[in-house]
Amino acid sequence: MTHPRMYSDDDPYLAELRRVCLAFPEAAEVEAWGRPTFRAGKKMFALFGGDDEHPYAVIVKADPAERRALLDDGRFYVPPYHGPSGWVALDFTAADVDWDEVRELVDASYRQVALKRMLTALDSAG
Repeated sequence: MTHPRMYSDDDPYLAELRRVCLAFPEAAEVEAWGRPTFRAGKKMFALFGGDDEHPYAVIVKADPAERRALLDDGRFYVPPYHGPSGWVALDFTAADVDWDEVRELVDASYRQVALKRMLTALDSAG
């Protein structure tokens, strides 16, 4: 089943999110469920998503030790479908976006799914 495309390449935040995500070793963008997903090998570490209430968001696999604290911050919410598996979403429209924070969130998510060689490449790159 093919999903309809749920985004536009000129959506706000998407170009910068691509820049952040694709900077990771062996990262690739794959369209899935009609949305851009970012993967380390075959495993997803970020998704550009949104819904009626949160039109633009990044969905990441939260560090389990930080998930509760993130969800206590009003900019974050439990996304449908991915939320029960520990993922959280940062609503880009809830406040000014701190791209350093986004990179940290994406980094934590990437580290949970990346292969050892990818992590070695990431850590050696500084």
